[in-house]
Amino acid sequence: MCGIIGYIGEKKAVPILLDGLKKLEYRGYDSAGIAILENGDLIFEKSAGKIAALEELLSGRDFACTTGIAHTRWATHGEPTDANAHPHLDCKGELAVVHNGIIENYRSIKEVLERKGHKFTTDTDTEIVAHLIEEYYQGNLVEAVRTAMSQVEGTYGIAVLSLRNPKEIVAARHGSPLVIGCGQGENFIASDVSAILRHTKKVVYLEDRELAVVTKEGFTISTIDNVEVTPKLQEISWTLDEVEKGGFVHFMQKEIFEQPTTIRNAMRGRLNYEEGTSRLNGLNLQMDELQKIKRVVLVACGTSWHAGLIGEYMIEEFARIPAEVEYASEFRYRSPIIYPGTVVLVVSQSGETADSLAALREAKRKGATVLGICNVVGSTIARETDGGVYIHAGAEIGVASTKAFTSQITALALITLLLARQRDMSIETGREILDALQQVPDQVAGLLKKEPEIKELARKYCQTGNALYLGRGINFPVALEGALKLKEISYVHAEGYPAAEMKHGPIALIDERMPVIVLAIKDAIYQKIISNVEEVKARKGVVIAVATEGDKRIREMVDEVFYIPKTHEMLTPLLSVIPLQLLAYHMAVLRGCPVDQPRNLAKSVTVE
Repeated sequence: MCGIIGYIGEKKAVPILLDGLKKLEYRGYDSAGIAILENGDLIFEKSAGKIAALEELLSGRDFACTTGIAHTRWATHGEPTDANAHPHLDCKGELAVVHNGIIENYRSIKEVLERKGHKFTTDTDTEIVAHLIEEYYQGNLVEAVRTAMSQVEGTYGIAVLSLRNPKEIVAARHGSPLVIGCGQGENFIASDVSAILRHTKKVVYLEDRELAVVTKEGFTISTIDNVEVTPKLQEISWTLDEVEKGGFVHFMQKEIFEQPTTIRNAMRGRLNYEEGTSRLNGLNLQMDELQKIKRVVLVACGTSWHAGLIGEYMIEEFARIPAEVEYASEFRYRSPIIYPGTVVLVVSQSGETADSLAALREAKRKGATVLGICNVVGSTIARETDGGVYIHAGAEIGVASTKAFTSQITALALITLLLARQRDMSIETGREILDALQQVPDQVAGLLKKEPEIKELARKYCQTGNALYLGRGINFPVALEGALKLKEISYVHAEGYPAAEMKHGPIALIDERMPVIVLAIKDAIYQKIISNVEEVKARKGVVIAVATEGDKRIREMVDEVFYIPKTHEMLTPLLSVIPLQLLAYHMAVLRGCPVDQPRNLAKSVTVE
C-alpha cells in the first residue's frame, strides 16, 4: 500500500525520485523519505505528512547524486512520525531500506538482533530488515539481502541502497509488487509503473521470491534461492496524461468524467453482433468448457466486491448459472467448497490486492478454474489466473474507485452475455443487450453534463452527518457503492441496504435530518421501491431519488430527483452509479476533505 521509487543512472536522482513519489502518493501519504549517495556519504531525509513536507526539507540543496531510493508510507506498524518514516538504516548508517508489506516475524528477529548488539530507534517492522542485512553483510550486498529475506515471514517489496556498494540497488519481492523500468544508461525500481512512465514504458515485473540487482547498465534477476531468472520485458500501454489531472481539480473528478471512454474501452473489439454475443478470447476457455460451468464464485474486496454482487445478479438472472460472491479476505479461511465445474472469478482493480491474491491461490489449490477481471496488465492476478478480462480503464489514481468500477461491470456484462448465449438466451435478446451496451457511453456522457444539478444537491446536504442508501435487485449493490463512496471521501457515515430490509432496523434512524438516497429505477420491482419511499416519507424522511427518465410519479413523492436514461435492466448500474459518484465527490469538496487521498486509506491494499 506504500510507494517505492528507485533510480540509478547518469541524471540527477533527487528530482526523479520526488516526481516518482508524487505519482505514488495515492498509495500512501502518512510520511515520505529519501536516501541518496552523495560525495561518498549516504544522505537521508524523511518527514511525517505529505510529500510537500519532504520537499521542504530538501529545498535549496543542489544534490548532484545519480543514485537513490525513496518511499511514501501508509502506516501499518508504528504511527506516522518522522522516525517511523522510510527509509530505515542499519546501525552504522551505511545501508538504507525502503519496504512495502508486513514482516510478520519481526518481533522474534528483533529480539535476536538486539541480543547481538543491534540498536533500534523506530516502532516499525521494516527496521529489522536493514539490521538483518547488516548482520549478514560480508562484502556482498546481494548475498546479504538474499540471506536476510530468506529469514523473514510475511510480504515485502524492498529496495536496498548501500554506501559500500554504490553502483547497484538491490530489490526483492514477495507478495508486494515491484517493477523494474528499463532505460538507456539508467534503470528504475518502482512499486507502480505510474512512478516511472515519464521515463520509460519498458518494464519487467518481479515475481514472488525474486531478487534483482539493478545498475545503470542493466539488471539481473534471480530467485531468493539463487536460481537465475530470464527477464520478461513488457511494454506499458498507459500514457503520462493518464496519471496527470489534465485540467481537472482532482483525479477523482477526472476519472469520473473519463467513464464514457473507459466503458467504451472495456467493450472495444469484444462485441459479436452477428451472433448476439461477446468475444472474450482472454478467458482461454473453449466453447465446450464454457458450457460445462456449473457454478461461478466471485471473490473481491471493497468496490470490486460491489461489482461482483452486480455480476452475481447478471449471471444468475441471464445465464442461469448459480453464482455467489465472497469477500476475498474470508474466502481462504473458511475452507471453501470447490467441485468440478466451479469457476472462481477474481475481481480487482490493481491486480495486486493481497486478500484477493490469497483467495486466488486457495481456489487454485482446490482445483478451480480461476479467471481474473483486472485493470493492470502484467499484475500478479493477471499472471497467476488461468485467463481473464482486462478492463482497460487506464491508471486510476484517486483512492476511491470510480471508472474501474463501471469498467468491471462492463466486463461482467460481457462475460454474462457469453455464458447466457451458450445456454438459453436467444440471439435477439443478445443483440438487444449489445445495442443497449453500445449506447451506454453516450448516456453516461449525457449524465455528466448534469453535474451542476448534483453539485447543487451536494450543497444542500453537505453538512449532514448520516445518510442511508436504498436499492433493490441489481441496484442494491449500487446503493452499497454509493454509501461507500460517500463515507470514503467525505467522512459522512453512510450505509447501503436492500430497500425492504430498511424495516428491520434502519427505519429507526430516519428523521427529517437524514437524507435517504433511493434508487427508484423503473423495472420489475419498481412498485416495491415506491412502497419503501412511502415508508420513509411517512416518517418525515428526506428522499433523494435516482429515477428513470419519464417517471413523473416519483417526482411528486420525493424531495429531490435525478433522472437517468432508460437502458436494458442488466445495464442500469452503469448509469445509476454516476450521480452517486458525483454526489460523493461534491459533498467531499464542499466539506473541505482531501478527495484523492482520504485519511487512513490507500489505493492498493497489499497487506492482509
